[in-house]
Amino acid sequence: MYQTLAGFLTGLSRLLALTGGLLLLAVTVLVVLSVSGRALVWAGLAPIPGDFELVEAATALAVFCFMPWCQVRRAHVSVDAFVNFLGPRVDAVLSIVFNILMTIVAGFILWRLWAGMQDKMQYNETTFILQFPVWWGYAVCVPVAAVFVIVCAWSVVESIAAARSAYTVAETG
Repeated sequence: MYQTLAGFLTGLSRLLALTGGLLLLAVTVLVVLSVSGRALVWAGLAPIPGDFELVEAATALAVFCFMPWCQVRRAHVSVDAFVNFLGPRVDAVLSIVFNILMTIVAGFILWRLWAGMQDKMQYNETTFILQFPVWWGYAVCVPVAAVFVIVCAWSVVESIAAARSAYTVAETG
């Protein structure tokens, strides 16, 4: 079951990261088309209405899509130069601590994202040009942020298992 869950979370994180990449490609195309429309107004073209609203929402979602994969790959910012001098045991303990902290931060982000969505729903706030409800942008990010929390929590479990292995190897070696 351990390997199955790890594989599922890794695959889901990878799929979300690919989705984020596709979103950024779509945003790039949107911006190019809109800027081209602005530049070619004399030729009868026009910018895409609400382009900045679409870019804002898609970019936010793309960022959330990348976060679980970044956690799976252990690619968040770290100071390896300092940790390299401490040895494998201390490194294993620090990995647990940092993964716990990342889980707390991810949980805080999810909580505030949920609260923000509730606030936007309550006040029926809409975007300026396209007039779509602002809470929609939050709503698509909430489940992805929840996946991020789950992946972070799983990384705590994995770092505890790795620490046990490091201590076992150190004791027998």
